[in-house]
Amino acid sequence: MKTYLAIDEFCQLVHLKREVVDGMIERGALNTKVDNDVIYIEANEGTMSVVPAHNGEIVASTEQHALPGESFVEKTIGTILNLHEKVLDAKDETLDVLRNENQFLKEALYSMQELYDEDRKTVETLTTQLKNAQEEVEFLKRKYKLMWNKAIENFNNKGNS
Repeated sequence: MKTYLAIDEFCQLVHLKREVVDGMIERGALNTKVDNDVIYIEANEGTMSVVPAHNGEIVASTEQHALPGESFVEKTIGTILNLHEKVLDAKDETLDVLRNENQFLKEALYSMQELYDEDRKTVETLTTQLKNAQEEVEFLKRKYKLMWNKAIENFNNKGNS
């Protein structure tokens, strides 16, 4: 699996100035690709191009003897690249979790809005029923008062005659 780094990240990783890396790209020492006007450098091949070599063996830049097997620099860069990939994967997982949580919250909000609308309609219906019941009670009070007034008049009229 090829891992590509943006040119600025690559420069920071190998501690070289951008001009030096641009020169290596022009000489064809680094594998590159361009995506959305950003230059990406193939990390494994690129790091091996930066490490000085003598007769095909990797050597430390401060000392002139060959290192046996896989070099410390190569292991370190590989570890850094693996950690970088893990961080990117964790970031992607976090973004997915946040998207799912946002979707859940959005659905919950819509559900709460629907419940609120239903409750509002219920309150309106109950208010209308209460108003009708109050009007009916007032009507019955008037009717009852008229009936008692009539009954009192009839009683008084029978008592006077």
